[in-house]
Amino acid sequence: MEFQDNPLWSILVETVHTLPLYKNHKNYVKDKILKENPITSPEEITRRLSIPFGEAIVILEELKK
Repeated sequence: MEFQDNPLWSILVETVHTLPLYKNHKNYVKDKILKENPITSPEEITRRLSIPFGEAIVILEELKK
């Protein structure tokens, strides 16, 4: 099942997009973390950036596109 199939997905995305550092975190994941390891897990991003797991999932899902 894809995350987007979950009825709560849009609420999670909306919430994550309101976080003040969301764009900075997303850019850092794209420019630094995924270049080092393209198959980085949400758990790894959560640990490295000390961010919520939900934010890490949204970032990775958006960067997959």
